[in-house]
Amino acid sequence: MNQNFVDFMHTFGISDPMAVAVSGGVDSVCLLCWLAEMGANIVCLHVNHGLRKNAETETQYVCDLCKKLNVPCEIFYWTDDKPTSGLEAAARTARYKFMMDYCHMHHIKALLTAHQSDDQIETFLMNLGRGSGLYGLAAMRQETYRDGIKIVRPLLYVPRAELKKYCDDNGIRYFMDEMNDDPHYTRVRIRQNRHLLSEKLGISDTRILLAIQNLGRVRDALDEKITEMVKSVVNNDRAVFTDSFLFDPAPDIRLKLLGTLIQKIGGDEYQPRLHSLSNALNNLQHDCKFTLGHCTLRRLNNKILIVPEGKKTSFRTRNGKSKSAIKKTTSEK
Repeated sequence: MNQNFVDFMHTFGISDPMAVAVSGGVDSVCLLCWLAEMGANIVCLHVNHGLRKNAETETQYVCDLCKKLNVPCEIFYWTDDKPTSGLEAAARTARYKFMMDYCHMHHIKALLTAHQSDDQIETFLMNLGRGSGLYGLAAMRQETYRDGIKIVRPLLYVPRAELKKYCDDNGIRYFMDEMNDDPHYTRVRIRQNRHLLSEKLGISDTRILLAIQNLGRVRDALDEKITEMVKSVVNNDRAVFTDSFLFDPAPDIRLKLLGTLIQKIGGDEYQPRLHSLSNALNNLQHDCKFTLGHCTLRRLNNKILIVPEGKKTSFRTRNGKSKSAIKKTTSEK
């Protein structure tokens, strides 16, 4: 068992109820086995999307493995009509909805997933290819939240090869997803050619993971600052502030600050994409009114307002006063 995993889980705690997402692939099967070996208080959650010919076989195997490990197992079937485009994203959304609903219903506060270090490196390289900024290059966090449930990735610094070796050495069966070998997907092409970075350029996986960790520390410090800034201007479901509040910080902070405000007020799971935020910042340099991320954004003179889409875009609150952070300006036109 990997020591990084053991140390993380002992720090995180194994006695409180936790759910673990298990697909039947090598990563999640190994995670399930390690957690069971540690005596963690877990329930296995498996979603059958009905998309592969072996889906029912995989579901039955997960059930049998859980029975062998003495771990409770819950199975969910995605029976909705399947979209003709964006199928992978729709399947992921459905999978998380099943699991989040179960966690809420059974008062489980944490869901463990089997993302491992190869996934982390591939995410970094994919985002590097897109020209992503700090947040994209810092890749996945070890702990995040989704719908009020903590998403935990205890294998994030464990290589896939080690998980596979453990299962192979111990005769533990697992299934391979045929999409993992389909070069149509960018992630697969990176996976198949990543060895060239080490062989040709001397850039090892260890060095890439170190860079990701360093970027992550900068991201976390920036997040802490932005969280404080957001709290200072958001009142219920609206934010009102002067233009200097948004435009005085450095460009990267402006983008993340605006994205965080829109995400908080609009209620979306993700922030708008970088190019959309850049366009919004350009628009907000002048008087304007537009929508983004289920929010309406408005600028008048030196004041900026963000409210949920469809809400009134008045700068005045019900009692006729603006939030204290706003400097007095001329009357609205």
